[in-house]
Amino acid sequence: MNTNESQSGFLRRFFRSPGGRAALALLLVLVAGAVFNADGAFFKAGTHRDALRQASVYGILACGLTLVIVSGGIDLAVGSMVGLGAVCCAKLALHAGWPGWMVVVACLVVGLTCGGVSGVVTAGLRVQPFIATLSMMVLARGIAKYVSGGLKISTAVKTASGAYEYVPVPALFRSIDTRLLGGNISMVTVIFLVCFGAAWLALSRHRWGRYLYAIGGNEEASRLTGVPVVGSKILAYAVSGLFAAVAGICQAAQEQQGDPEAGAGYELIAIAMVVIGGTSLMGGRGGMGLTLLGVLTIGYLDKILSINAVPEAGRLVLTGIIIIAAVLTQRRGRS
Repeated sequence: MNTNESQSGFLRRFFRSPGGRAALALLLVLVAGAVFNADGAFFKAGTHRDALRQASVYGILACGLTLVIVSGGIDLAVGSMVGLGAVCCAKLALHAGWPGWMVVVACLVVGLTCGGVSGVVTAGLRVQPFIATLSMMVLARGIAKYVSGGLKISTAVKTASGAYEYVPVPALFRSIDTRLLGGNISMVTVIFLVCFGAAWLALSRHRWGRYLYAIGGNEEASRLTGVPVVGSKILAYAVSGLFAAVAGICQAAQEQQGDPEAGAGYELIAIAMVVIGGTSLMGGRGGMGLTLLGVLTIGYLDKILSINAVPEAGRLVLTGIIIIAAVLTQRRGRS
């Protein structure tokens, strides 16, 4: 009897914790997939591979957003920075013919700079994160359209005579848009896992991660105890921009073009992944493990709805309801 009571008490405590609630949400989504399996499509390995691949770009953004949200901030510009990164990647790789490593470095510098500017405006100039990153969202999208001329940058290159000729797909794009382990895992998923591992190490094993938790918990108290608040927050936004550039490179490689409209709305899905995982929007609580659960939950939910031919409107409505439920659950957990 005592054993049963202790087990039931453990289960209650587990499912009241953010990790327990996130794990339960993922479990319910997987059960729904098993029930509504679209004539067995859910049980095929290709379905799971594609679900992970489709969620990976959002997941890369969610890794950077977790760092920002834990510090008590928000970054609405990451979707636009995906578009800017994709345009820069395609412009340099397809039209300029740069080597792959130079393209990657240039795109990462662009993302790091955009994120750093958001951080400086937010932390240095003390502008509300919502306003600062909303401004960067518009600015980055405008730069992407200016660089691309408002058109998609594809393998069709306009020559001096006005005719178009097709250039071969660069090795960078082919290497990213490939599959490993007998075709069972996409390279984009591997890139997401690398980003996840780096963010996890920074947040849970580095002093900077402890600073972010302290700032999110009480910024003024952190400042009084000697925490470098401004520098830590700027770095969080810069890393978020860096991850957005990585996502942009992956987006360009998968589509084999740079679309200035790429990434529109991605920031909302990535934020939803972080919130559903259990990271608090108020800052100070959460972690990369919770974000991983959120990425899997949203990724599998979208795939299950897709294989069951649910219209996009229905998917958006259901995702919105789930986000509201996740936030309400957070509030209940704090009370």
